[in-house]
Amino acid sequence: MAFGGGGGGTRRWGWGDRGDGARAEAQAAKDAAATAFYELDTAQRDLRISVETIAAVDDSPAARKATADFAALGQRIDEVSHSYITVVDSYDLDRDDLDQGTASRARNELQQATNGLEKVRSDLNHFAHGLGPLLDQAESQLARLAPAVERARQALLAATTALDEARGKGFQADDLAARLAGLGPELTKLNEGAGRHGVQETIHRAVGVQRSAEQLRSEAEQLPRRAEEIDRRLVSLRTRAQALATRAEGVKPVLSELRRRFALACWRDLQDVPGRAAQAVTEAEQKIADAGRARREQRWPDATALLTSVRALLNQTDEAVDAARDRLHRLDAVEKDRSGEVNRTRFAIRDAQRLAMAGRDRPDPRHAGPLDAAVERVDRAEAGLTGRHPDYWSFLAELEAVREQVAEVVQAIRAERGGGAAR
Repeated sequence: MAFGGGGGGTRRWGWGDRGDGARAEAQAAKDAAATAFYELDTAQRDLRISVETIAAVDDSPAARKATADFAALGQRIDEVSHSYITVVDSYDLDRDDLDQGTASRARNELQQATNGLEKVRSDLNHFAHGLGPLLDQAESQLARLAPAVERARQALLAATTALDEARGKGFQADDLAARLAGLGPELTKLNEGAGRHGVQETIHRAVGVQRSAEQLRSEAEQLPRRAEEIDRRLVSLRTRAQALATRAEGVKPVLSELRRRFALACWRDLQDVPGRAAQAVTEAEQKIADAGRARREQRWPDATALLTSVRALLNQTDEAVDAARDRLHRLDAVEKDRSGEVNRTRFAIRDAQRLAMAGRDRPDPRHAGPLDAAVERVDRAEAGLTGRHPDYWSFLAELEAVREQVAEVVQAIRAERGGGAAR
């Protein structure tokens, strides 16, 4: 209700300053609620970017929980936002007929809405603070993304350049070209970006492409040196095979000497050395020829494998040829003076016996038994050298076996005493 004043204006009946104050308080509450709503919306938008960054990079349980917790907070934000909007829509604070009671209710409900908005924003801030480690890790991954992709591209470019240069020098490098072509689909996926394939997968792919491309570049650059090395090995192994053929011929007179002077048991296992050596040389020469053909056809792995096989074959044959000469030398020595081998073995036994008695009144039966048996074996071996052509080779083998047995006892004693000292 209003009535005209002397100045022709109007005023509300019973409203006065108290009513204007209630309207102002309601308006202030509305402004505060709007500010709280804006700040909550801004905080949610900023935090959504962080959560999406983490989700794009990290698939760990902690990251998945963070995404779920943010979604739950989003539901709460929707609820308090809906309450705020409902209150704002329910009251028109600019109405001329707004009474004091309505203004007071609006103020109270707006304050409640503000409290709800601020409470959720506080929880949102607390949640954002807890995301720090996950976000730092995610941002670190993102910081690696672009450099990793660029390094992969540069490595591919370097590999392509090295391959072109190798071909310019006359190398076919078909296998390298095929491997380089095989990286094409990976480059396509890199170009499609992390948005499609994920940050971690893209970084992993970039690292793999870079590693493969660098290996290709290295192999392309090494092709000239690889060819030179194979050429050098071809010459060296061909010369060695020829020399071995000559040395193998010298085994025949050695065997003749062994047959003439020593028992069958001393040389029986060496009878086929000349034949095996000749066969090995023939096989080696054939493989060398095959390796040369593979080199001319630039089949580098085949050439390398063949040359490695030749080297192993020649090493084995060298040992067989040397074994015949060494056999004659050792048999000559023991025939002239067997005491050297006997004394050497008995010295090893006595040394082991002194070690077994060190710090003891009597030896441990575990050690004394094998050492006593060793003494008996030496006696039997020496007594077995009878007849016109004694079996010196079995004699040497037996004494060597005795020394090995004694060495095992010594090792056992030292291990036991070392363990006791450690305890």
